[in-house]
Amino acid sequence: MEQEILNSEIIKRSNIPLILDSYNDIFSSFDSRPFNEKALSDDFLIECKKAARDKDDNGIELVLAMPKARRNINDEFKIKKRLREHFRKHFIEKEKEISGIKNRGIRWVTFGSLLIFGVVYGLINAENEILQAIWPIFEVPGWFLVWEGMGKIFFDSAKLESDFKFYKKMSNCEVIFRSY
Repeated sequence: MEQEILNSEIIKRSNIPLILDSYNDIFSSFDSRPFNEKALSDDFLIECKKAARDKDDNGIELVLAMPKARRNINDEFKIKKRLREHFRKHFIEKEKEISGIKNRGIRWVTFGSLLIFGVVYGLINAENEILQAIWPIFEVPGWFLVWEGMGKIFFDSAKLESDFKFYKKMSNCEVIFRSY
C-alpha cells in the first residue's frame, strides 16, 4: 500500500500538466503551416520550462489537457511527433553549443599556457638582451588566453546550462493528451 502511494507521488512529481483551450495554444499564432511543421509558441515553451524546472530528468510526462469535444487523435499524433522533434533538435543544438564553447576554452587555455611557458623558457635561456625584451610581450596575451579560456569553460557554458537541462528533460518526455 505504501509503495503504491510512493509511486503515485513520483508520478505526480514527474508530470507537467498544462491546460489548453485548443491545439493552437501549443503553436505560434503567426505560423500557418500544419501541426507537424509548425513552430512552438514562446508562451508554451516558457510554461513548460517553469513546470519542468524542479522535475527529475527521467520519466517526465507532459500532460496536455484539452476539452473533450475539441480532441482529434490524428492531430494529437502529429503534435506529439512535432514536440519530440522540437525538444530533441534543441537538446542536440545546446549540447553541441556547450561542447563547442568548452572546447574553444580548452584550446585558449592550452595556447595561453604554452605562451606563458614559452616566455619563462625564453627568459631563462635568452642570451642577448633583445630576446629578453621580446619574450615578455607574449606574457600578457598568454595570461589573457588562459583567463578568457577559463571564463568560457566555466561561465559562458554555464549560461546555456538551464536551456540544456530543460531540453534534455523534455527530449525524453512522454506527451499525453487528456480530456477535461
